[in-house]
Amino acid sequence: MTTIAIDGPAAAGKGTLSRLIAETYGFHHLDTGLTYRAVAKALLDAGLPLDDEAVATRVAEDIDLSGLDRSVLSAHGIGEAASKIAVMPNVRRALVEAQRNFARKAPGTVLDGRDIGTVVCPDAEVKLYVTASPEVRARRRHDEILAGGGQADFATVLADIERRDARDMGRADSPLKPAADAHLIDTSTMGIEAAFQAARAIIDVALK
Repeated sequence: MTTIAIDGPAAAGKGTLSRLIAETYGFHHLDTGLTYRAVAKALLDAGLPLDDEAVATRVAEDIDLSGLDRSVLSAHGIGEAASKIAVMPNVRRALVEAQRNFARKAPGTVLDGRDIGTVVCPDAEVKLYVTASPEVRARRRHDEILAGGGQADFATVLADIERRDARDMGRADSPLKPAADAHLIDTSTMGIEAAFQAARAIIDVALK
């Protein structure tokens, strides 16, 4: 059984890369960011408070990771709510436990997030840290919003990315950082196919 841990900041391409890798190797995939969004959505749907750690932890302990719907959970309001509960230590503990259980699935798993190689699966056979410059990531996010029919201002998107980086990298509990033994893939000047081939070369060596 193999675990592939993929970390990195927002809009670096790790989600697309993770899904491609899971598909290619026939592994189960989990976007761990969606687990926090699923808890937030459950709280919102039930009309429960977002600032009660005990309530949020109970919901986190009962969350089903098999039916996470990206299209539903990607809503902006759910993301805002998720960022409020993601700082709660007991919620993080409950979800890390659920993520670790998921990582034990045969024949293998690909987990992507912010703290997979450092906290969730420190013993993963393969660890990748996928990154890109803030400007490149903001441009991708900006173009994505426009392509989806939304309105976006590049400077605002860039400021949002930089604020999110500061929050993810600066938090006391499980900050975003590459694991000591992670392979770095910088996608600033790389398309998804080149990034995938780079990842595949690393994974194939590890699987041998």
